[in-house]
Amino acid sequence: MNTFDQRLITLIRQLISWLVAGDYEAAQRRSRGIRLSADLMRDAVLRYGRTLVIPPDTAFAGIDAIEVRNAVSPTWSVRFDLWTAEEGRSDLSLECTLIDRGAGHIDLEIDNLHSL
Repeated sequence: MNTFDQRLITLIRQLISWLVAGDYEAAQRRSRGIRLSADLMRDAVLRYGRTLVIPPDTAFAGIDAIEVRNAVSPTWSVRFDLWTAEEGRSDLSLECTLIDRGAGHIDLEIDNLHSL
């Protein structure tokens, strides 16, 4: 696994920990509020009606990340199934875009939280 893969996983883990803790404002700050606000994230989780939990480590091995071709900076479109206390792996998924700006910085844009 290359260095970017590890940074991608670390960022996704952090984002999920904020969602599990209900700290939607931290998620919004990290994503600069691009595409999905704290209120929209909160509403999506509340509508889903289950308790988010941290996924097992094995879930992070299966992050669905597709590199965006012809992007100016290395960019990935990511989809990750969230986990709940009631269901384990749930139908609620996180979709986001990660952009490697170089010098160790990855921009995060939260595109959607929705059930499949």
